[in-house]
Amino acid sequence: MGGTKPTLGDVARVAAVSLATVDRVLNGRGGVAPDKEARILAAARALRLDRALAHRPQRRLRVAVLMQAPKNPFHAALKVALDRAAPLFAEMSLQFFVHHIDPNDPRRIAETTRSKADAFDGLVVVVPDEPDVAEALRAAASRRPVVTLATDVPSSGRAAYVGPDDRRSGRVAGDLFGRFLGPEGGRIAMLAGSRAMTGHREREAGLREVFAERYAGAGLGPVLESGEDADRAGRLVFETFLADPGLRGLYHSTAGAGPAMAALRRLGRDRDTVVVMHELTADRRRLLRDRAIDAVIDQDPELEMRVAMETMARLLSRLEGEAATLITDVRIHMAENA
Repeated sequence: MGGTKPTLGDVARVAAVSLATVDRVLNGRGGVAPDKEARILAAARALRLDRALAHRPQRRLRVAVLMQAPKNPFHAALKVALDRAAPLFAEMSLQFFVHHIDPNDPRRIAETTRSKADAFDGLVVVVPDEPDVAEALRAAASRRPVVTLATDVPSSGRAAYVGPDDRRSGRVAGDLFGRFLGPEGGRIAMLAGSRAMTGHREREAGLREVFAERYAGAGLGPVLESGEDADRAGRLVFETFLADPGLRGLYHSTAGAGPAMAALRRLGRDRDTVVVMHELTADRRRLLRDRAIDAVIDQDPELEMRVAMETMARLLSRLEGEAATLITDVRIHMAENA
């Protein structure tokens, strides 16, 4: 363009839209599809058209986030992360609304998924991999972008998954137990929230793999499901270790760290039981520092939530770049780095 000032016509040619459509977007009159709006703004900024540089998309898009209530500490951390990041996305006219679900009621989760898909522009979900839920997500994903977060629903038709490779996380846990138990080995119990959660099933599978491959003396005994109920977690640990005093370890993969450790203390087993947990919540950090538990495998919920929000922003054309599944890393925390 020979150094001349760019015009709306130049933007229309680059974005492959009409001059009238460019005019509607850059003058804030609305009524333009989000993908076209994003294309026009990208073209205008590339051409250094001044009025586009600080332009905020006109149409506000709304995203429903389905996850457990904050009484589950991991989900509380996800909510804190969402609240911290929300103002950044508000600048893109993109808002996120949390709706709490009961992970033990797949029928209600499916109903909620269908209703939110009708009312919102996208869905970010932390839900069990149950047939009714997967079916509702497939229907939603045919009309709206869906991102699974922290635990996947592979058959849901989702556009992307953001979270850890849980089989690898389970393998990490298996390696930790194998080393902590030492040459004599021993059996451990696993406390999961629900095997309906893909992440919990994958962690169990990964742990079994490592035991079979590398630690012949170690074995996985009872696998307990608490339904994400902290008090139930404590009762299950007490009953299981009372009935089977030969257990040498506890793999804790759900809510209820405090009640579980209280149960071991009541049995006098809190100092001779190897305990590996997931998620570095405030209470687990204290337990680590007190050396009441041996290790925590943390998947960084703040990073996961922010990346899921960015992924949704890309799917809704509010951020540039391709939206894709992102496998996040995990970190091991012990007493010395808690």
